[in-house]
Amino acid sequence: MKSDRSLTPQLTVSTLQCPELLAPAGSWDCAKAAVENGADAIYFGLDRFNARMRAQNFTEADLPELMAFLHLRGVKGYVTVNTLIFPQELPEVEQYLRSIIAAGVDAVIVQDVGICRLIRHLSPDFPIHASTQMTITSAAGVEFAQSLGCQLVVLARECSLKEINKIHQQIRQKETSLPLEVFVHGALCVAYSGQCLTSEALGGRSANRGECAQACRMPYELIADGEVVNLGDRKYLLSPQDLAGLEVLPDLVKSGVTSLKIEGRLKTPEYVANVTRVYRQALDRVMEELTANTPKARKPSHAAEEQYNLEMAFSRGIYTGWFNGINNQELVHARFGKKRGVYLGEVTRIRNEQVTITLEAPVKAGDGIVFDAGHPEAKEEGGRVYAVVQKGKEAVLTFGRSDLNFRRVHIGDRVWKTSDPELDKQLRQSFAGDNPQFQRPIDLEIYGEVDQPLTAIARDGQGHVVQVDSTIPLVEAHTKPLTTERLHEQLGRLGNTPFCLGKLTNHLNGALILPVSELNRMRREMVTQLEELRRQPKRWELNDHASLQNLLPKSSPKSPTSPSLIVLVRNLKQLQAGLQAGIQTLYCEFEDPRFYREAVQMVRQEAGGREQGAGENIKNAQYPTIWVAPPRITKPGENWILQQVRDSQADGYLVRNYDQLQFFTQDRCVGDFSLNVANALTADYFHQRYGLERLTASYDLNISQLEDLLHSCPPQWFEVTIHQHMPMFHMEHCVFCAFLSQGTDYTNCGRPCEQHEVKLKDRVGSEHVLKADVGCRNTVFNGTAQTGAEYVQRLIDLGLRHFRIEFVNETPAQVSKTIHCYSQLLRGEITGSQLWRELKLQNQLGVTRGPMGVSALR
Repeated sequence: MKSDRSLTPQLTVSTLQCPELLAPAGSWDCAKAAVENGADAIYFGLDRFNARMRAQNFTEADLPELMAFLHLRGVKGYVTVNTLIFPQELPEVEQYLRSIIAAGVDAVIVQDVGICRLIRHLSPDFPIHASTQMTITSAAGVEFAQSLGCQLVVLARECSLKEINKIHQQIRQKETSLPLEVFVHGALCVAYSGQCLTSEALGGRSANRGECAQACRMPYELIADGEVVNLGDRKYLLSPQDLAGLEVLPDLVKSGVTSLKIEGRLKTPEYVANVTRVYRQALDRVMEELTANTPKARKPSHAAEEQYNLEMAFSRGIYTGWFNGINNQELVHARFGKKRGVYLGEVTRIRNEQVTITLEAPVKAGDGIVFDAGHPEAKEEGGRVYAVVQKGKEAVLTFGRSDLNFRRVHIGDRVWKTSDPELDKQLRQSFAGDNPQFQRPIDLEIYGEVDQPLTAIARDGQGHVVQVDSTIPLVEAHTKPLTTERLHEQLGRLGNTPFCLGKLTNHLNGALILPVSELNRMRREMVTQLEELRRQPKRWELNDHASLQNLLPKSSPKSPTSPSLIVLVRNLKQLQAGLQAGIQTLYCEFEDPRFYREAVQMVRQEAGGREQGAGENIKNAQYPTIWVAPPRITKPGENWILQQVRDSQADGYLVRNYDQLQFFTQDRCVGDFSLNVANALTADYFHQRYGLERLTASYDLNISQLEDLLHSCPPQWFEVTIHQHMPMFHMEHCVFCAFLSQGTDYTNCGRPCEQHEVKLKDRVGSEHVLKADVGCRNTVFNGTAQTGAEYVQRLIDLGLRHFRIEFVNETPAQVSKTIHCYSQLLRGEITGSQLWRELKLQNQLGVTRGPMGVSALR
């Protein structure tokens, strides 16, 4: 999409609201670091069902204490239940959710459609936030989340400011007034969250289950038309720089975004403290400037300090991500995929066990550095600086004896500062000890007149109100009356409490006085009462009689029909091979939907030919049907692509997202794997509400979980993909544009995707196919096909009748051979093991058993 920096503010200055600053917490120390550095809310996982299973996480038993601590400090706490839930886990999740709701948690962040339904069944008012794992990129996605009972939507990270504004505008027009949250800082997944199957494909570790193996941070070679492309030191082709939205904060505030989220539940407390503090100060500064209507540029000193702190916190390079639109040259520099820190300069001389560098940033004794020779995949030399002598723009660095192998340091090496102990110490001090260090304002109103008590009414930012009256009446003051200044001084002594004094309004009638000791007592009483109110858990409605069983669909008798083979093809030659093989149901997923018309005509001609050949048996003749697939992502302004798909007048559509559910609502539709149907509650929702003829079972399910799904729902609802090249990464980042052109996006890249066959070669030598779609989004397909052939008979016995096989770049001959084998399998003429051996012998195909056979113990 085009970059557009001239954005029209959506809100007037008078209606501007300061967005919530939401920080990550993977541990107690992280929670304290967030609170003490100004977070308005934190999000954290428990020990199950969250998308960061490698974090330390909290337990259900921690919830009462954690929520009391947060609420005392005026901070909200959101629990992440942002993974897909498998059928056998539903009863456990139900109890889990009851504990979360009863503990007074402020909201739960959810990916699974069925879990949204379950929460709303258990409680009519408990807040649900639609996770970024739900891949919401449009107003239709927001409406979908609202239909599930969600109160807030976390947009996909790939949304630009222009698109965020458009979504806001569209949901206001439709009165879909859900607040929107966006990620403002941290690591960027290269693939759309909720749509990355790489870890699943390569090792049965699902990103949709919190087990991402970070394959995007690994080196790859680019192969175009069979030849390795020389990219110099650029090897990390799928590793984006880290997101930093600091420079677009004013635009984010003006867009009306409700919450700004910092990524990092696997990061250290120092990271949380550092990044939270930077954004708290910057956000307060932006709000002050915007409400005063005097926007100013960031002072150079502010900007330099913020940049330094953010890079020292964690940095693979920092960048505005997709906020300013797409720039494929800048998003991924491709030179490393791990933390670097602050760039110090380049080695210019090595002499007498001292290293001289050109100095681009400050360095001091005690700092940790690393020398970058352009091979980040290898062990790199580094150590702590013992002494620094600065000479103009150069610095001579001395290291401890034997700390450095100088033979591994070279002139021209880039030098990075990876550690700043002084900064780390300062950050740790910000959340050390038990006394509050970050205080939130309370407003006071003071009333009274002579011979009456002094009344103080205190209000905090969470809506709590307390009133305290003096036990001594006010008397007329002859000297030193209770002026606003004196009241502010005496009642503002709130050290070691969670509060600081905000606005004080003095309504005293006349010149009055009260003993200081009584004012002090009143202040302590106000604090005590406010703290007591804050500690009380939120009381959400929780229906004790609601049951998971009431939501589950009823089973139905097995279909008497024979198993059928569905074939998905990606070009016209493959389609022709599928037709010649006699396939009755064909799916087309072409890079360019304009070719769908030709595909539909080809199938209709085949049907006409079969009709002519049927003669007297015309009533029993079977004609092929063709279903076509729109792209997996739909963003604002892209409905023209959906219209182009519909113009093909296919028999039906393979729907992948919320826009398509809405757009093709009057048409025959099958739900694809990208809808992430992993349990009966999700399946029932899509089947009943949208009338989908079939649903493709999630690719995250292994065989036992798939069997559980078929036991818990009518099996005729489903189709299962039993042969495919797993679509691993699906991403906004265009590898074609970034590395085969000088362009920034589709407007100036020259369309190398239309001229070259491209593969990505990984560290173990596997070559994965790269494809672009009409929206210029890329998919990396596993170079090795995966088969579930050995489980087909078990699935048939359970009543499953629809089996899909998918092709990517196979030749028509390979397509024909593969279809023949699977047709034999479904007719019972060969076993799954025989098919497996038969296809494995075709070296050019390459087949593995894939994650369907991975143990359920993940």
